[in-house]
Amino acid sequence: MPLTATAEQADVRAMTREAREVARELIEDLGDALKTALAESGPDGAITVCRDTAPALANALSLRTGWKVSRVSLKTRNALIGQPDAWEQVILQRFDEEAKGGADAGKMIAAEIVNEPDADYFRFMKALPVKPLCLTCHGGDQTIPASVRQTLAREYPNDKATGYFAGQIRGAVTIKRKLDPDP
Repeated sequence: MPLTATAEQADVRAMTREAREVARELIEDLGDALKTALAESGPDGAITVCRDTAPALANALSLRTGWKVSRVSLKTRNALIGQPDAWEQVILQRFDEEAKGGADAGKMIAAEIVNEPDADYFRFMKALPVKPLCLTCHGGDQTIPASVRQTLAREYPNDKATGYFAGQIRGAVTIKRKLDPDP
């Protein structure tokens, strides 16, 4: 029997609560790792955290929860990971517009059930606003130290993830869960 609108809405609310917690955990763990790396190794250490630790944290959460957890952006640093799919692009663009309109980027989320060709999925995104600390690697030329620019050019020759200002949307945590078909 298909879910009624009310049951489906309750299901989305419950999954949204779970997804918020998973996103919060990723954001906190990544923030802690970045702060530690910056204190111990400076900005070059932070680059390593975003390159290696962030995907590992997302993968660990995916394995633990059974949900696909990752980060996406319209301006990727590594084109091999972080490319948004069509739904994620729409949401990221909406987040950008809302931020330009003065909305609090730190509170932006999207959650819905999406029909895809192979199945229905619960989709969730939590915006990642640019914080002042992020500008060391994601700001403009005036905020990125020369040594960091050199490292980024070497590690990411096709880097598009610079030129941000504090408060803009850097990207989002994205979470995807395949829904069981109706019995």
